[in-house]
Amino acid sequence: MSLIGKELPEFTVQAYQNGKFRAVSRKDVIGKWSIFFFYPADFSFVCPTELEDLQQKYPDIQKAGCEVYAVSCDTHFVHMAWHDSSKRIGSVTYPMLGDPTHVLAEAFEVYIASQGLAERGTFIVNPQGKIAAYEVSAGNVGRNAAELLRKLEACQFVYEHGDQVCPANWKPGEKTLTPGADLVGKL
Repeated sequence: MSLIGKELPEFTVQAYQNGKFRAVSRKDVIGKWSIFFFYPADFSFVCPTELEDLQQKYPDIQKAGCEVYAVSCDTHFVHMAWHDSSKRIGSVTYPMLGDPTHVLAEAFEVYIASQGLAERGTFIVNPQGKIAAYEVSAGNVGRNAAELLRKLEACQFVYEHGDQVCPANWKPGEKTLTPGADLVGKL
């Protein structure tokens, strides 16, 4: 079953960001674009490469009016320890959400109960708090933040221009398509 259009539930979790802890809840997400970036665990192998890659695109994602939330089933204390001990993770400035009770991993349907970990899932959430796009990858396959940014920009475009669609590899400023009978069999 698809998660497109699924609304975020009520939640409150603890985040680690820029040397501080803070609560993050559903109300912090509503009204703006968000990316929930689930990863299996802190102090792991593929995860630090992904979080570093995401940090490199974070300024562009912020310019697009979107916040990033990295999420694992570790606690916010473990996020702090990882941040303080890893050069790659030490560069991360976006919020790292602790989800030890699995409220978010279960809501986004990426919780692996037998392992107590989250799948490698990426979710773009629109300002209404609804999932606009998502991808779940095998735990041994890293993601690409540049492609995530492109998908975010495409989701934002069609959210604002509902009569148009973005073709493959579309980037802002490029031509879109307006679905209609005149395009059938012509592409």
